[in-house]
This record gives sequence, C-alpha cells and structure tokens, in this order.
Amino acid sequence: MRTRDAISYISKIREKVNRLIEAEMTGNGLEGIVTSHGDIIYALLNQQKMTMAEIAHSIGRDKSTVTTLIDKLVKLGYVVKERDTTDTRVVYVTLTDRGTELKPIFEAISNKVLGTFYDGISENERQELARILDKIYHNL
Repeated sequence: MRTRDAISYISKIREKVNRLIEAEMTGNGLEGIVTSHGDIIYALLNQQKMTMAEIAHSIGRDKSTVTTLIDKLVKLGYVVKERDTTDTRVVYVTLTDRGTELKPIFEAISNKVLGTFYDGISENERQELARILDKIYHNL
C-alpha cells in the first residue's frame, strides 16, 4: 500500500463495515434501521435521556439530520420525544421498551463486526492503529 492510498482504504473499510452492520441488522429483523439510526440507539443505550443537541454532538451529525433520523425511530417505536417543561425549545429523546430490547442485538452485532475488523491483528497493532487514527482525526 502506498501512503497516498490510506484515505481511499479508510473510505473502503467504512463502506464494508457499514454493509456488514446493515446485513447483520437485517438478519436480526431490524428492517428500516440504518447505521445512523444505530448510532443514536447506541448513544441512548449508554445515556438514557439525551437532548437532540446532545445526540447530534455525540454522533457527529447536524441537528436537522438528527431530527429526521429520530422522527423515523419514533415511527418505528424505538424512541419517544418529549419537550422540557421549563424550556419548550429543548426536546429530550429516550428509548422505549422496544428500543431498550435492542441492546443484546447491538452488542452481538458490535462483537461480530469488531471480530471481523480485527481478525489477524495483534493487540499491539490494534493499539497502534487506534493511536494513529486518533492523531489523524485531531489533525483535521
């Protein structure tokens, strides 16, 4: 691999990982959910109640995109939205019971993806990869 090809490889890896995640979600009966929805659900599994702005910041998307994604999750019955009683501009999002039931499925998918991603990669190589990617991310 030439060093010039690194960005192309990162892009191709992202595409393959997203396809794997989507295939696993479909295989687990999660039709209609895309990886961006998964990012929101994962964030809410780790923090039960979040504002729309917190979710947007957490998953690195703008608020309008998050609003569209969350509205779809509301229609699918995975989350509910509620306005703050003191500041009606603030909207909180929480998982429904149906959304919370996704936790073991998401953990299994995550384990499978990570197992595939790191197959044949030593722990030292994993640490070095994470260090380098973090450095590149913070340089941009």
